Amino acid sequence: MAKFRIMAGTGLAEDIAEENGYFRDEGLDYEYVRNRRDGGQRSSSMPDLRSDPTSYPEMPGLVAGLEERSQTQIRSGAFESLEAGRDATCDVSHACHWAVNMASSADRTYMWGHAYMLEFAGLYVPPESPIKTPDDLRGVEIGVGYHSGSHFSTLQFLSPWIAPQDVKTTFIGSTMDRVNKLYNREVPCANLHDIGRDILEQLGFRKIVDVSYMQGFSLSKNIEIEDAWKYFRALQRAQLELDAHGQKYKHYLDDMIPQQYKGLVDYRSFSNGKRIVFEEYTKEVYESIHQWLVDIEIFPEIQAGHKDYAEAVLV
Repeated sequence: MAKFRIMAGTGLAEDIAEENGYFRDEGLDYEYVRNRRDGGQRSSSMPDLRSDPTSYPEMPGLVAGLEERSQTQIRSGAFESLEAGRDATCDVSHACHWAVNMASSADRTYMWGHAYMLEFAGLYVPPESPIKTPDDLRGVEIGVGYHSGSHFSTLQFLSPWIAPQDVKTTFIGSTMDRVNKLYNREVPCANLHDIGRDILEQLGFRKIVDVSYMQGFSLSKNIEIEDAWKYFRALQRAQLELDAHGQKYKHYLDDMIPQQYKGLVDYRSFSNGKRIVFEEYTKEVYESIHQWLVDIEIFPEIQAGHKDYAEAVLV
């Protein structure tokens, strides 16, 4: 029987399940299809480090000046990864629930209906930025990843202040690419989550609005359901251990910090990161999120899916 292939990245719960043998206890024969310790280091832009990252002078023209800089738009993200057939390399992976929702409705994958993850995220600006409120982000470039959680969460959670069609996004790429560009003041604002958020918070960067969001689990169309249950039972056990004794496992975060930030931050005061929630991804949530994606016309018809909950979600 083939090994159960896991795309790494579900956070500290995954490390705990590995360290404490929870996958093994379930009898799961598994392998990782991506380096578990790549963290956020798959970055194409390295920061120009300063000894004091908060020492920039007050600059009233900061936002306007930054907006004039040309940005390379990376128009491929979580959805495109699912669309291209991520199932060919792994049995279980994860992405923002908007991407998994649309990909499963387009018959590219299955969505797991018995759990999701909370990804804690925010829109961040440098310490000296004149931006103080969400209203101040009107017309300001916000660094996000195309068709990924940072993209969709920015549009959805800014909507009480700015309509989705009026939000100004620039498509930068990975989380650490956004961290690096914001650190270097190459963008005035960026959507950050996971360890990138913790790094820049320690360096004095400010959160303007919380945009924490749900991530969904994507399962191969050829998944062995019993293996999936083994995987999630192990993660549920690990999440409880993390909730109870998180401080014991913070050392894993040190490996995830890109080298250029080591010595500037202390991983011991970082958050526990994303949290797996073992609740149903319901029909009502599936349909409301899918309809929102349709309403804002963020996907062209060639990418949009139309399968209903019963066909797209494993429950």
